[in-house]
Amino acid sequence: MTDPTPFAFTLHGTEGEARAGTLQTPHGEVATPAFMPVGTYGTVRGLHPAEVERTGAQVMLGNTYHLHLRPGEEVVRALGGLHAFSHWTRPMLTDSGGFQVFSLEGLRTIAEEGVAFQSHVDGSHRTITPEKAVDIQWALGADIAMQFDHVVPGGADHTLAKEGMERSLRWLARCKARHEELTTGTDATARPQALWPIVQGGTHTDLRRASLDGILDQGPWTGIAIGGLSVGEPKPVMHRVLEELAPVLPRETPRYLMGVGFPQDLLEGIARGVDLFDCVAPTRNGRHGSAWISTGRVNVRSAMHRLSKEPLDPECDCTTCATFSRGYLRHLFVAEEILGLRLVSIHNVRFLVRLGELARTHILAGTFDGWSREWLRRYHTRGET
Repeated sequence: MTDPTPFAFTLHGTEGEARAGTLQTPHGEVATPAFMPVGTYGTVRGLHPAEVERTGAQVMLGNTYHLHLRPGEEVVRALGGLHAFSHWTRPMLTDSGGFQVFSLEGLRTIAEEGVAFQSHVDGSHRTITPEKAVDIQWALGADIAMQFDHVVPGGADHTLAKEGMERSLRWLARCKARHEELTTGTDATARPQALWPIVQGGTHTDLRRASLDGILDQGPWTGIAIGGLSVGEPKPVMHRVLEELAPVLPRETPRYLMGVGFPQDLLEGIARGVDLFDCVAPTRNGRHGSAWISTGRVNVRSAMHRLSKEPLDPECDCTTCATFSRGYLRHLFVAEEILGLRLVSIHNVRFLVRLGELARTHILAGTFDGWSREWLRRYHTRGET
């Protein structure tokens, strides 16, 4: 039988808590730290897979909740799994759907068995249990699947955060049991897959530590995620949580900070020991004409760019910056041409991917701290133009 978990992580260098490593998966290696663009429905919104690949992106995310609702995991399985379905040949990760179902305030009911909810697509009533979340992700065929967890709102008090953390640990045990059944079954040779747990506990130090201890008791794991951050809490609070976790997380295990992906958050997270990030912000901002550059942000729609021959960012090596002027991009947005949305999205994805690449270079050179501080100073100085 093929090894069901051909995953490994090699740490090549550190500077403080910042880390540079390599994650091995069945669909190739991932050099960390790295930003992972989100392909909610099996596609990064508006972009061809080849365009995403040219940004240097090494991993694409798929959204379990949305793919379950349409087209359905059995359709994806019948069409060869998520890699073949989307024509993405590099590593893929799927979330568990936990964040999405818990966001359906008024449309879901939480119980120990799982979460019953009403589909926002067709109004149908469905239930996702820890076992069901694992089954869906197994059918989708991603390299890395996430546990089904109980996500609490940002700023949740200790009682609510403790309830979510403890339920997440109980659900992790059920996810692991079901995943082990699948990885040792007759279908195991088709697609090796890793299951990663999620550290929960809100902003409470004792709960985060208890969550990690409970996760490690159920291990070993090929990766560990940190969830429930960047959900409304102040940035310094998120930084504190990461600082407290960094020294106690397993050194030889990759760390994934879920749903975080603004430029400043990437560098602050990397400085606190995070290896992997994801966020929909690059394409969402791109569709609204907001581009990240090394000195802040550019509002592409602004009239000040009407006659500009400059690229979005002279320091960027993406195809948008190498080819088109700010004046042309503004024209596309004013004329409501879809190409404008796509070009700025390409730039934003490349911007974050490249930021991870630069951070890796500086970590390995021992210059990350000074470089990142100067980068953040420049980024915050000018703001939006």
